[in-house]
Order: sequence, then C-alpha cells, then structure tokens
Amino acid sequence: MRIARFTTGEEPMYGVVTGEVDQFGQPEEDAVVVALAGDPLYVGVKLLDQEFRLADVRLLAPVLPRSKVVGIGRNYAAHAAELGNDVPSEPMMFLKPNTSVVGPGDPVFYPPQTQDLQYEGELAVVIGRICRDVPVEQATDVIHGYTIANDVTARDLQRKDGQFTRAKGFDSFCPLGPWIETDLDPQHFQDGVRVQTFLNGDVVQDGSTADMVFDVPALVAHVSSVMTLLPGDVILTGTPEGVGPMQVGDEVEVSIAGLGSLTNRIALR
Repeated sequence: MRIARFTTGEEPMYGVVTGEVDQFGQPEEDAVVVALAGDPLYVGVKLLDQEFRLADVRLLAPVLPRSKVVGIGRNYAAHAAELGNDVPSEPMMFLKPNTSVVGPGDPVFYPPQTQDLQYEGELAVVIGRICRDVPVEQATDVIHGYTIANDVTARDLQRKDGQFTRAKGFDSFCPLGPWIETDLDPQHFQDGVRVQTFLNGDVVQDGSTADMVFDVPALVAHVSSVMTLLPGDVILTGTPEGVGPMQVGDEVEVSIAGLGSLTNRIALR
C-alpha cells in the first residue's frame, strides 16, 4: 500500500495511491489517490468516497515526524572511506529536527553559512507505533513503512563543528517522499534494494542496501534501546558512496527500487 499526503490546494489530506507501477515503483499515468479519513498512523486506513488523479494533486512530505528524525552515519563502508572515516563498531546516531522535513518538489535552501552543500540519498524507515527496546527479530512489527530521503548536509560545517546538528539540521535539509510504502517485504532488503541519486540527470550515487553495515532491524533495535520511538518517527539508514556538492539551481533526484523517486531543486535562501 502506498500512502501519500497531498493537497489539492486546500487542507492537506492523506490517501492511498492506486494503479499499476513500473519497475522503479512509479505509478502509471492513470494512477489515482483515494482519500483517507485522516492520518492512518492514528485512525487506521479508512477510505473515503473521494478520489483524485495523481497528476492533479501536489504531493507533500508523506509523514510529519511528531518527535524526531534519527540519522545513521557511516552505515556504508565505501561512504565512510570516501570521507576518510572508519566504519563504526555500532550504529552512529544523530538527530535532525522535524522542522528540516520538506516534501517532493519543495526547494532545498542553500544557507549562507555554508560553501559546501551536499546530497545523501537514503532509504528511510517510518515507525508505526510507540516502542522501546525492540528485539531485532520483532523490529518489522513496529515499522509502518518505507520512504525516500535526502539527508542534506553542509559538509564544511560538519567538519568545522565536529558534530552533526548544525550541518544537517537547517530547515529543508530532510526531503521525504513521495509516499510511504507499507507492503514492501523487509526480507527483500537482504538481497539489496538499489539506491541511486541523480544530479541534473547524471548518476552520482549507485548503491544497494545489501551494502549496509547494519541492516534495518539492527538499526531499529539499536535506536530503540536508547530512546522511545513514536508513531511517525523516521530513521534514515545511511547513504552509499558518491556524495558530492550541489549548487543553487541544481535538481537532485533520489530513486529507490520499489519506492519511486524523490526530486528537489536547490534554491537560494
């Protein structure tokens, strides 16, 4: 099930995207959105007698984290190496504020404080219920679904500060979308799901979730051993190698097999 958050020009709504999808998870031209009675995280999936052509609505960030976005650093060995870092012995966590979240098509603003703004395409996990100390073997029970993220990073500020809060916490630094896929088989991640990032149409990242140092269940277990996870919280699972700079006017597209694509343009703040 593909759950979207969208607007027709009025108040945001939730809906289920229906119709056939291609091999990349993108709906065909005749896809529609069937409206829901409210946020399915809290009221369940209650279909209304309203539907809209997907092409006629504006997609928004599919989830607004009430609490937090938890990032995982250096979860791909090749990415750690390209920045001159060692692979951590346990998941390296950081937080992005929920005010950093934007949706598909929204601008990512280039702050004046940085001279090195970079993309990081990632698989994102959306938590479905309140949980703490989740065993690895039960991690999938608390996952609502998966979406796509761009963990935008001011790389020079990350080096300067020695920690990640400012470098990854600016408004618009966490694009999410285009929807949440709830029925994706988590076991499929063991075989690897392709994660690609395109900068102005050129492939700049091309990796697989099979290369994660810590897989999704391990990440959920680790994070929940430290902090309570709430419905709508998001875990970013790390980025493959190939990170690099973006400039004002650039278009960045993150594509994950089975999930679709998330596209944003860089704008001057």
